[in-house]
Amino acid sequence: MENKRKSGILLHITSLPGPYGIGTMSIEAKRFVDFLAGAKQKIWQILPLGPTGYGDSPYQSFSTFAGNPLLIDFDELVNKGWIPGAELHDAPGNEKYVDFGAVIDFKFKKLWVAYQGFMEAASREDKIRFSEFCTNRHWLHDYALFMELKNYHQGRPWYHWDAPFKFRHSEALQQFAHEHEPAINFWKFLQFVFFSQWAEIKDYANQKGIQIIGDIPIFIAHDSADAWSNPEVFLFDEERNPTHVAGVPPDYFSETGQLWGNPL
Repeated sequence: MENKRKSGILLHITSLPGPYGIGTMSIEAKRFVDFLAGAKQKIWQILPLGPTGYGDSPYQSFSTFAGNPLLIDFDELVNKGWIPGAELHDAPGNEKYVDFGAVIDFKFKKLWVAYQGFMEAASREDKIRFSEFCTNRHWLHDYALFMELKNYHQGRPWYHWDAPFKFRHSEALQQFAHEHEPAINFWKFLQFVFFSQWAEIKDYANQKGIQIIGDIPIFIAHDSADAWSNPEVFLFDEERNPTHVAGVPPDYFSETGQLWGNPL
């Protein structure tokens, strides 16, 4: 086990510079790695990478396993021919902060264009890689189904969905998956792109002698694919509401304690 002292910098990917309104896994990520290596640093610390929900906090994620599509780099998709560069000229740029509302609207519209481009023009090798990715991710179908069901229910949390979907009636889920197959496939495509780009960034950092320290939430979110697809492992009542939730008692940080609300 290593016990050498090391130093580094905490910088979440969203804080990297870039032309699309939010930091991404782009050339700027590699430039930051180069900066760390040149400054004789050894560590790049980041926040959780999961898909964020309302409030845009990386500590309240729709999935324990999935990556945040907002961090996908468009330039690579342009280079692959999946989306024309002209499609990206209306990006909501801001040099000082991320306007998440504008970024979310812009990125998902353009990512859908990239998905269509992938389906029409991707190489045979890329399509094989995508198929293998889908086959080898046990969590992926439930996550993609969850996200499209959330769209279908206008963004409402799963415990407020129509009963057949809330309680995962198999016939209703199968019919929905059949009727919405392209959209569900889109959510899988986003994860394929995310993890392909993330692997490239991580490999680049490691080759430069930079270790990446990640972070994960202590508990999962109630409104998550994990809780929806595995209700039997949580303390839920018959309506899928938590009977016990996470928090901390009063301490020096908060005299009244903190009620986080995550299911146990």
